[in-house]
Amino acid sequence: MKSALVYEWLVTHGGGEKTLAAIAELFPSPIYALVKDDKYIKSSPFAATSVTTTFLQKFPNATQWYRYYLPFFSSAIETLDLKEYDLVLSVSHAVAKGVETGPHQLHLCYCLTPMRYAWDLENVYLDKLGFLQKQFARMTLERLRRWDVKSARRVDHFATISHYVANRIHRIYGKESEVIYPPVDVEKITLEENKEDFYLTVSRLVPYKNVELIVETFAQLSDRRLVVIGDGPEMEAIKKKATKNVEILGSQPESTVHHYLKKARAFIFAAEEDFGIAPVEAQAAGTPVIALGKGAALETILSNKTGVFFQEPTVYHLLQAIKAYERAEFDCKKIRQHAERFSTERFKREFSQFVHGKLDLFRKRSIGGIL
Repeated sequence: MKSALVYEWLVTHGGGEKTLAAIAELFPSPIYALVKDDKYIKSSPFAATSVTTTFLQKFPNATQWYRYYLPFFSSAIETLDLKEYDLVLSVSHAVAKGVETGPHQLHLCYCLTPMRYAWDLENVYLDKLGFLQKQFARMTLERLRRWDVKSARRVDHFATISHYVANRIHRIYGKESEVIYPPVDVEKITLEENKEDFYLTVSRLVPYKNVELIVETFAQLSDRRLVVIGDGPEMEAIKKKATKNVEILGSQPESTVHHYLKKARAFIFAAEEDFGIAPVEAQAAGTPVIALGKGAALETILSNKTGVFFQEPTVYHLLQAIKAYERAEFDCKKIRQHAERFSTERFKREFSQFVHGKLDLFRKRSIGGIL
């Protein structure tokens, strides 16, 4: 069957792009997206792939300002012409799943999440806007929510990244989805049993990641060292909270991140995430994780075996979790073995089975309709 891949934007390296690349290896296909950055494409796994974009590509500085064009996302994705394809595979965290298909096409969506800023994190995203900006944004998000629910009917079958997101898909769209954990490059990270005496967090510095909370906690642990890797709009606020025992390294290359993951005494994760690749990467290095006990962390971390949980995002609860971690004992090899459950090869096997299973069902129904 002739197939196409649909994604929101190809402008940077990230977990979604790694997932898209793994799917493209299984089902080599042209890619359709809202916008693309040719510089990124040249250094990406999609360099030899045909990438078709929408009218948003012609908007001013589209590869940098695309988020500001949110009001146009839904109409832009609907302009993509996919009539020539039998199989459409969308990888969606915003509007890719809303691409229009016909009754003789099979549309399978690997949903990374329903639009977080439209549903669960609206107040977080609106918090720093002025009054008039908030009013306009609220109207835009309300319109997007209505479109989001309506366009979910265009998907024949959903798969998703965790049971946590599967529950949200059911709540918002009324649709069932098959859980296939996303690919993590555990093969690139080697086990390290000789740890050093520092704690680590690796994260984008945005509000919901709660990195500021971690830094505030270590202000009360002057005899413990914390290393923070990552960059983002919260950088200045976090720097102001950092004490002498907190080292903020900013954005670092993958090799440096892997070095710190392997050497850290423990990895700290304070966000309520849909999946969370960094904690799995830490476990691949044999490093225990101290994590907020919400979201998909409850699926990727084993309590008292590969890490410990704290129940609320407060300094007090994180302090108690660090103390509990320091009293416990962990087996680095068993932590590594657990992380291997989330490998790229496992993802490819399960996603291939999902697609071929739905294709077989689609063909049987099509034949049945003809007869």
